[in-house]
Amino acid sequence: MRPFEPLFRHPHAATIAANFWPRGGSEREYPVTDSLHETEPGVRVLVQSQEPHGLPRGHLVLVHGLEGSSRAGYMRSLARRALAAGFAVHRLNLRSCGGTEALSRTLYHAGLTTDLRALLESLRSRGLGPRYAAGFSLGGNVVFKLAGELGGQGGGLLAAVCGVSVPIDLEACAHALARRENRLYEWRFLRLMKRRFLRHLERHPGPFRAADVARVTRLRDFDGRFTAPSFGFRDASEYYGTQSSQLYLNRIRVPALLIHALDDPLVPAGIFDHPAFGQNPCLERRMTAHGGHLGFLARRRPRFWADEAAVEWFEGRDGTQTADSGSSSWPAA
Repeated sequence: MRPFEPLFRHPHAATIAANFWPRGGSEREYPVTDSLHETEPGVRVLVQSQEPHGLPRGHLVLVHGLEGSSRAGYMRSLARRALAAGFAVHRLNLRSCGGTEALSRTLYHAGLTTDLRALLESLRSRGLGPRYAAGFSLGGNVVFKLAGELGGQGGGLLAAVCGVSVPIDLEACAHALARRENRLYEWRFLRLMKRRFLRHLERHPGPFRAADVARVTRLRDFDGRFTAPSFGFRDASEYYGTQSSQLYLNRIRVPALLIHALDDPLVPAGIFDHPAFGQNPCLERRMTAHGGHLGFLARRRPRFWADEAAVEWFEGRDGTQTADSGSSSWPAA
């Protein structure tokens, strides 16, 4: 795998540029098939699937980040790279995302693994495999948490998993997002969350009022007032404390790669000092000095370094092996 040579060394420049950088699509070369999957009673999710040329070498499920969708740029560029490598790709919209509020009576949250597990089980029931999963930011937390929940049975459902810019400690990341220098990100996330929640309330009236949503000005307050009680958590602290994938890292029994930039403004690098990375041989870290949050724009082509790193790593997994070392160094790649 080639070292990462950043196009931008400033973390905010890397983060923002990657969000708006033209990614190009793969839809013309690899047509998209939309399908709805019932993941639990009253919940259907939209999945956008694409097949490579020839027989697939595996099936890769992609999970987007907070307020993202299957159409997010990072989802489309990784899909294109994986398809070219011979993987079938399934871009999952978490419940109520991607314009699917009418399909679900409930919301999604950072630790809700039901939708991903149901899709993987559907692929398995159709004899499709080996199966892999990759998640971005919040989606990475979902992927790693599911791998840990499955424990020793994980190999029957997943061959390997990968996460990019993963908030394995939701509490620490909520504090990071609340910093003054990150206010623009918090404002954007909160605006999108409020809009989606209001659309959800129009279709599924409940105990919450639109006026209460309008008054919320911080993301943690939104989670405390709406996300947490919607799923039976006492408050934001209980929600973050119980749904962080760091609680499940030692239970992962399939190869798992985490890609992270040390300068990520939203996910503090210190959370990856977690002892599981030295104790669990299935875990591998690929840390870069620069890259921002979901950035990783390379100075030379191919431009999207994290896509290259993830697909090359998946190509090295055969569905049975474990990661070489859990105590991998933190190279400034």
